[in-house]
Amino acid sequence: MEETANKNSENEAATALGAASGGNELSLHPTEAEGSVNAPLFSSLYPSAAARLSACCHGGAKMAVLAYSLGKREINQYFSIKNAKILSLVAVILLTVSHSVSKYYGGGDTCEWLLSSGRFLGDSVWQPYGCMMHKYRSIEAKSCLGHKRVAFIGDSRIRQLFYSYIKIINSDVREEGNKHENIPFEDQSSSVNVDFLWYAEVNNSLKERLVAWTEDTTTKPDVIILGAATWSIKLHSGSSETLNQYRSNLSAIAHILEKLAEESNVYWVLQDPVYEEILSDNRKMITNQQIDLYNDAAISTLNSSKRNAKARVKILSASREAALETISESVDGLHLPESTRSVGAMVLMNSVCNKILKPIDGSCCSPLPPPNILQKLSAFVFLVSIVIFAALNVLGYKKHHKSKLVSDVESGEEKKPTSAGLAGGLRSPLLAVCKMGLIMAYFYLCDRADIFMKEQKFYTHSTFFIPLIYIFVLGIFYSENSKEAKLLNREQTDEWKGWMQLVILIYHISGASAFIPVYMHVRVLVAAYLFQTGYGHFSFFWLKGDFGLYRVCQVLFRLNFLVVVLCLVMDRPYQFYYFVPLVTFWFAVIYGTLAMWPQILQKKANGSGFWHMAVLVKLLGLLFFICFFAYSQGLFESVFSVWPISTLFELQGSIHEWWFRWKLDRFAVINGMLFAFIYLVLQKFQVLSEGKGEPLFSTRISNCLLFISVVSFLTYSIWASSCKNKTECNELHPYISVVQILAFILIRNIPGYARSIYSSFFAWFGKISLELFICQYHIWLAADTKGILVLIPGNPMLNIIVSTFIFVCVAHEISQITNELAQVAIPKESGALLKRLLGTAGFLLVILLLSMHGQGRY
Repeated sequence: MEETANKNSENEAATALGAASGGNELSLHPTEAEGSVNAPLFSSLYPSAAARLSACCHGGAKMAVLAYSLGKREINQYFSIKNAKILSLVAVILLTVSHSVSKYYGGGDTCEWLLSSGRFLGDSVWQPYGCMMHKYRSIEAKSCLGHKRVAFIGDSRIRQLFYSYIKIINSDVREEGNKHENIPFEDQSSSVNVDFLWYAEVNNSLKERLVAWTEDTTTKPDVIILGAATWSIKLHSGSSETLNQYRSNLSAIAHILEKLAEESNVYWVLQDPVYEEILSDNRKMITNQQIDLYNDAAISTLNSSKRNAKARVKILSASREAALETISESVDGLHLPESTRSVGAMVLMNSVCNKILKPIDGSCCSPLPPPNILQKLSAFVFLVSIVIFAALNVLGYKKHHKSKLVSDVESGEEKKPTSAGLAGGLRSPLLAVCKMGLIMAYFYLCDRADIFMKEQKFYTHSTFFIPLIYIFVLGIFYSENSKEAKLLNREQTDEWKGWMQLVILIYHISGASAFIPVYMHVRVLVAAYLFQTGYGHFSFFWLKGDFGLYRVCQVLFRLNFLVVVLCLVMDRPYQFYYFVPLVTFWFAVIYGTLAMWPQILQKKANGSGFWHMAVLVKLLGLLFFICFFAYSQGLFESVFSVWPISTLFELQGSIHEWWFRWKLDRFAVINGMLFAFIYLVLQKFQVLSEGKGEPLFSTRISNCLLFISVVSFLTYSIWASSCKNKTECNELHPYISVVQILAFILIRNIPGYARSIYSSFFAWFGKISLELFICQYHIWLAADTKGILVLIPGNPMLNIIVSTFIFVCVAHEISQITNELAQVAIPKESGALLKRLLGTAGFLLVILLLSMHGQGRY
């Protein structure tokens, strides 16, 4: 989206134009030649390093700089983006095949994983193996279990599980009632009935109860949870005869349970371990060895008939796995701490309700949504493109081999015939579309198919701050001399976008939004992106005056291409990818403000101060417009609720999310525009010193501004760190976020040496910042950002490394595809462009109409 003209000195200020859209550069460093490095070659390849080397006074310092630069050269020589993409493609193929084979040959499904295994992440947060467990609230539990009957059958341990379960439905419930009697519970508002039935042993009494349910279907529960063993061990001192009788009694009820399981959910709860050291004397015979024997008997006896896969009794062992880690916290050695009991209750709730309510962050036991008509059409278009591309290649290949070489009359040399115009013109865009189709297939497999696993996020300070330190060390390692030393030069704005995007990525994958100080600082980063949007677009229009339709379409295409494709492939509304609608809206506002009469450009304003005042009047009018909408929520919602605008800005049938996002950073763009105006005026009148190594102002003014900036920056950070409530702090955020943004710009640009260097590492990521932000939704995170994609199960660190590597390569490739297709999709000729726009409008109208007939879950 940035124009090549931005490279000249006059419009260097416009280089932040791609604040949200990324740039067009495709490599981190130039390709290096193989061989040894001599001094002239080193100086030519690394002028910045050579300059630093020559400036050193001591031999040791020179060797250190040389080793530093050579280290970077060796890294870049063997690691190119092309090789990285090939490696990532191989990794995707191998991982897809591996996971598919594992699923097919008995790898289990998410329901089995939910019930059988997992691990504690900390603070009583349980992570099932390979899937995400939703934390049910009371209203959700009532909705799922409305007009249903649930029965817990067993001893005091099952009674504990019963109380934890009904506390999800009603948190005010207290553990009262007779210990060895039945306990009923009813929620009248939702007609949910949950009963605890005291059956401490597996015996004839329990059998009679189960048989009665098979005969009288009106009283049969919809969900049955049962388990018992410790009383049998206790009453009979753990004798082998009692174990054999237990196995025999289980065999007698196994077929009854299977019959009940044909229409009800039946769960057998395996016995949790005990903490033998603190057991009372009358329970000393309940050892973990005995419990293991009884659990083995239950597993081998239940479901032994294998007559019907749907009529299987589900074995709940996840609560036992959790108890192995927490039983030492037990008060009496037998009964579990409340945190562990709540794990079992939430596992049961997920097992029953996920298939009914289908929560986004509950991938365990959640059925896959069938593809809708738009997804099928998208797949068809990509498949047709691949077939056409293959056909053109085959035809071109045959033609190439059948054609004879043509003699050039003047030179006497033989030359290859040129390819057919149609095939040659179609090949490049078709190849880009085919690549996009394969990438979208990967997106679909990651977040819509049941191929790869997902896990939930869990925030700790180390999961956020350690990666943060790591990337900033890398950023410093890849420091280079800037080509120019102007304020917010192209390399610096790319660097700014890059490190902000990396921080936001770490923020998302670590779940750091739970920590309010981090949340408030990341809110500033989002505002800074919008600030750059206002700064960059204002600078371009002010300096270039290009308000043509071609320019507008180029910007809109690069901003929205990926999101539109994802909306179709992933069945999500446009507003779901909120940042793109936000930046698109503000670009339209900036364009409308500056394009409306009178169009004021720098060339016109140079002749009279009147035009500078006119620009300020325009900005003041924009400010009134923003304030008017910000304080008139009803008007705002009525405007954006009109079809077809509502289709673009509504989420789950409501405009509230768009209102929240828009209002939160409503002044960021106009702040960027105003800053750009002031800077360009000062630059034109040569108030600033922007030479390399020179402070931006005089020494006294520079030192004063630096002091104020540092104090302002720290003051905002202290305020953000003291926030206790997101709602209250968000109310102040639109007014004060600009303080830290301006403080950062001045700290980064006032010292001449700071403007003269930049991080090529961060700048590389800054050029694909938009793609990184959008792609993270489905191929780095999972479940629409609610969880984490698991490509390498059982090894979180290796999984993050592999998934991040693939994610970055995909984002870079999409950036290339978008830039390539933009050249084809947006012709410069006005007539052809208008035809394309009419076709695009018709296409989008059809999409909107089709989407109205089948909205996906989001």
